Amino acid sequence: MSVHTPVMPTQVIQVLDIRPDSTVIDCTLGEGGHASLFLRIIREGKLFGIEQDADILEVARERLKEYGDRFVPVHGNFSDVGEIVRDRVHSKADGIFFDLGISMYHIKESGRGFSFSREEPLDMRLDPSRGISAADVINGFSRKKLSEIIWAYGEERFSGRIALSIVEERKKNPVTTSTQLADIVKRAVPRKFWPHRIHPATKTFQAIRIFVNDEIEILENALRDAVEVLKPGGRICVISFHSLEDRIVKSVFNDLGKGCHCPPDFPVCVCGGKKVVRVLTRKPSQPDEEEALRNPASRSARLRCAVKLNGTIQNNKKEEMRYSA
Repeated sequence: MSVHTPVMPTQVIQVLDIRPDSTVIDCTLGEGGHASLFLRIIREGKLFGIEQDADILEVARERLKEYGDRFVPVHGNFSDVGEIVRDRVHSKADGIFFDLGISMYHIKESGRGFSFSREEPLDMRLDPSRGISAADVINGFSRKKLSEIIWAYGEERFSGRIALSIVEERKKNPVTTSTQLADIVKRAVPRKFWPHRIHPATKTFQAIRIFVNDEIEILENALRDAVEVLKPGGRICVISFHSLEDRIVKSVFNDLGKGCHCPPDFPVCVCGGKKVVRVLTRKPSQPDEEEALRNPASRSARLRCAVKLNGTIQNNKKEEMRYSA
C-alpha cells in the first residue's frame, strides 16, 4: 500500500491553528495523511473526513481507526461541504482544509488509468459510480472539444496537435488504456519541447482528469460554502497543485475579503457589503527546497489560508505578515 506524504505539514498545522477541542473538516481526506496530523492534536473535538472514492475512504478508515470516534469518515464530494457540515456536524467548523489533486493511491494502486506509465483502463474517475470516463471523452469528443479541454485544464501548448493525433488514432482503434494515450501524446509533442522533469503526457493527463471529475467547475462554490459554515475566527486552508486552481482560490479569498462590491466610480458604498474573511497569505506558501527534494510531487504546491471575520480579531496586519511566503 502506497502512503501519501502530506505536503507542507508544518505550515498547514500552523495556519489552521488547530486546538484540542477543534472541529475540523478535511474536505479531501484521501489516505488520511493530513488528517492523521490533525488528529494528533484534536483530543476533545472531532475531524470529519470527506472522500468521494469509496475504496480510498476504506484505506483512510483503517489508517485512522486508532483515533476512535474523534474521526468521522464521510463518503461524499467536497462540493457538498455545506450540506455535510449542516447535516452531520450540527455546528459550524473551526477549521476547513482542502488538498486538491489526487493521491499516490490513485496513481499507483487504483487501476483507473491515472498514470501514464501503467497499462490500465482509461477511466480517471475519482468516484467510478459517477459521470463519464476518460475513455468516453477521448473516444467520443470532437477534435475541437479535446483541444479546448487539454488547453484549458492542462495549459498544454500543443493541445491542437495532441487532439488531432487522438482523433487520427481512434479512427484505427479505440483508445482504451493509459499507455495508449501516453504514447499518442509523446508522438504528438515534438521531442525538443519535451519537459525536462516530467513526462510529456503529464499536462494532458491532468487536463482529462480535471475535466472528467469536474474539479474546476465545483471548486469556487465549494470554497464559498466552506467559508459559510466556518465559525467566526475559524480558518480555511487550501493546497493547490495547478495554476488554474490557485487562481480560483486567490480570487474567491480576495472577493470575500473585499467587502464593498460597488463600481469604483461610486463616491460612497451603497451595497452594504462587509468583509467575510481576512486573507492570511498575501502570497501562497510553497514547499522549501528540502521538502521539494524529499517529495518531488510537492514542487508545484501552493498553500493559501484565510480567517473568517467576526469584528474582534486583533493584530490582523501582523498575522498577514507572519503567514506570507
